[in-house]
Amino acid sequence: MGKIIISENVTLDGVVQDPTGDEGTGRGSWFTWIGDQDRVAWAEVEYEEALGAEALLMGRRTYEYFIRRGWVSRTGEWADRLRDLPKYVVSSGAVGDDWGTTKVLGIEEVAKLKEEVSGEIVVYGSGRLVHDLIERDLADELRLMTYPVVAGAGGRLFPGTSGVKPLRLVGTRAVGGSLALLTYATA
Repeated sequence: MGKIIISENVTLDGVVQDPTGDEGTGRGSWFTWIGDQDRVAWAEVEYEEALGAEALLMGRRTYEYFIRRGWVSRTGEWADRLRDLPKYVVSSGAVGDDWGTTKVLGIEEVAKLKEEVSGEIVVYGSGRLVHDLIERDLADELRLMTYPVVAGAGGRLFPGTSGVKPLRLVGTRAVGGSLALLTYATA
């Protein structure tokens, strides 16, 4: 049985929106405020995570973001690994098969996906999808790469839930000189 791993870049105050500034929120670009040493360390952690994944699960907007940002044609081991992984996109409409093996699912099919895939199913970005996965108790682990920034406003990882969702801390790791990777398992 697969494990759904939510992997997010997040500010200290829980904002996940507009990390690269592409959305023009005026509070974005916080991803770019780290130094080169931190960015290299971050990329190493992300590559490690990709090596441990058996599949990627994303919402449509995140899938399209990866395509717009050139992941289809990027070179290097990390890009190659992501390209080779099967990708599942939760969407009510069609998406292009622009980035390797891609299959569109409805949210109600994610539980079946967990049964079919052995190993880690990693979710990048995908705020709406993450909320649905938490609400439906489908997520198994959260890996939060925490940035030393308070955005003060913006879309949050958990804008609201139907009830308390207990988690337990299973790991902490300093990444570079200013990032912290916090890992929580669902209770």
